[in-house]
Amino acid sequence: RMLTRTSSVVAQVFLLLSIVLVIAIAVIQINQQQILSPGLKYGIVLDAGSSRTTVYVYEWPAEKENNTGVVSQTLKCNVKGPGISSYENSPGALAKPLDDCLNKVKERIPVHLHKNTSVYLGATAGMRLLRLQNESAANEVLASIQNYFRAQPFEFRGAQIITGPEEGVYGWITANYLMGNFLERNLWRTWVHPYRKETTGALDLGGASTQISFIPEDPDEHFNSTLQVKLYGYNYNVYTHSYQCYGRDEAEKRLLALLLQKSNASANVDNPCYPRNYNAALTMKYFFGSLCTQSLRPANYHPNQLVNFHGTGDPGLCQEMVSSLFNFTACRDREDCPCNGIHQPKAKGNFVAFSGFYYTMNALNLSGHFSLDDFNSSMWFFCSQSWAQLQFMLPKFEEIYARSYCFSANFIYYLLVHGYNFNAETWAQIHFQREVGNSSIAWSLGYMLSLTNMIPAEGKLIQLPLKPSLFAGLLVFLTAMALLCLLFLVYLCIVSHHQKNIPHVEHVFIPE
Repeated sequence: RMLTRTSSVVAQVFLLLSIVLVIAIAVIQINQQQILSPGLKYGIVLDAGSSRTTVYVYEWPAEKENNTGVVSQTLKCNVKGPGISSYENSPGALAKPLDDCLNKVKERIPVHLHKNTSVYLGATAGMRLLRLQNESAANEVLASIQNYFRAQPFEFRGAQIITGPEEGVYGWITANYLMGNFLERNLWRTWVHPYRKETTGALDLGGASTQISFIPEDPDEHFNSTLQVKLYGYNYNVYTHSYQCYGRDEAEKRLLALLLQKSNASANVDNPCYPRNYNAALTMKYFFGSLCTQSLRPANYHPNQLVNFHGTGDPGLCQEMVSSLFNFTACRDREDCPCNGIHQPKAKGNFVAFSGFYYTMNALNLSGHFSLDDFNSSMWFFCSQSWAQLQFMLPKFEEIYARSYCFSANFIYYLLVHGYNFNAETWAQIHFQREVGNSSIAWSLGYMLSLTNMIPAEGKLIQLPLKPSLFAGLLVFLTAMALLCLLFLVYLCIVSHHQKNIPHVEHVFIPE
C-alpha cells in the first residue's frame, strides 16, 4: 500500500510538470518570436528635365503601409550636361554623362540587390516639346537610354515621357508626403494616418513647363482638371494644371524673341531684364529653335545668325515686357479664369513652391515665408544692379543663371499674382523651399510612391526561439509523458478501488 501511494504522488508530479512545461514552451514560442524585416528595397528614378537630368535613389522597408511604401531619399546626383532633349542630333552621346551618377548608385545599393532594383526614367516638358516637334528624334533619344540600361545590372522598367498633369500630381504627392500629411508616427512609433490634416498645394517651376496642384474647396466643380490619387488607402481629388512653354527657360526664350521683334535693329537689342552692362551674343537658333517661339520667327530666320543682347537693368520696363508673355484677357476678367483662358478654382490653403521658384528666391536672398511687399522691393533692388555688382551679391555665381534671375523674379510675380490669383494676403500662405529633411521636393518621389503601390510587399520572416523540429519533438514527448502519467494514475485508482471491494474471509479455528 505504501508503494502504491508513492507511485501515485510521483505520477501526479510528472503529470503536473508535463502540463506546466507544455504551456510554458508554447507561451515562450509564441511571445518571444522575433519578426525579422525582409530588409530594405530600393528604387531609382531619373528625372529627365528640360535643362538637366537628376538621378534619385529611394529606399523603403520591404513590408508596406496600406499598400504604399514608406520611402526616403538616400542619394541625389545631378548628371553633367544639358537635359536629354538636347541630344536629339546625337542620342549616342547620352551614355557617358550618365556613367558618373550610375557608379555612385551602384556603390550605394548593396550588390546582391542590384538585379531586383527597378529603374524608372520620367522625361518632362523638354521631351514633350521635342516629341511634338520631331517624334522620331524623341524616340531615338528614349531608345538610346533603353540600350544604355540594358548593360546595367538593374531592372530597367522603361523610359517614358510623363504628361503635364502627371508631373503636377506627382509633385503634389511629394510635397504632402514629406510634410507628413499622409502618414505620421504616433507615440508607439507606428505609422498612422493623421487625423483631419489639411493637404498642401504644390507649385513647381521647371525649365519648359510650370504646374499648380491643390485640393479645391469643391472638387466636383472642375471635374476635367481633377485627378484622383489613392495613397495609403485614402482617395484624394487633386486639381492640377500644367502650362507648357511657361517654364523659366522657355518663357525667357519667348521674351528674347519678342524683344528682337520689337527692336528695329536685328543685330543689337536692348534687354531691360538683363543686368546693366551685361552683353550676350546668342544665335537665333538658341531662342527661335524651340516650338514655343516658332510662331515668332522672322521671315529672314537664319539659325546661326548672332544677336547681341545688351542689358539695361530697367525693372519697370522689364515688368512691362514680362507681362506681355501672358494673356490675362482671354476670359474677360472672370475670377475663375485668370490666365490664358484656363479655368482654375480659387487657390485654397497653404502652398509649397519649389524647383525654379525656390532657386530664384534664393538668389534674391529670400526663403521660406515672406510678404509680397518684401518680394517686390527685393526684386526691384536686384533688377537695378549692374553686372559687376551682381557677382558679389549671389551666393553661387553662374553666368547663365545670374543674367536671368531678374527676368525669373518678374515672371514669377506675374505667374503667381496675375496667373494664379495670389494676393498680398494669400501670398503669405506660400512657402518657398527646396527640400524637407534630406529629401528634395520634386515630382520624382511622388512618382516612386505611386509606383510602390504596384511593387508587392515581401512577407515578414519570423524567427522563433526554438527550431520548429525541436519545438514539435518536445511537445510530443511532454504530451506523451503527461498521457502516460494520466493512464498510470487511472490504473492506480482502479487497482486501489478493486482492493477495497474484496470481502474479508475470517478463518474460524474449530478445536478438534
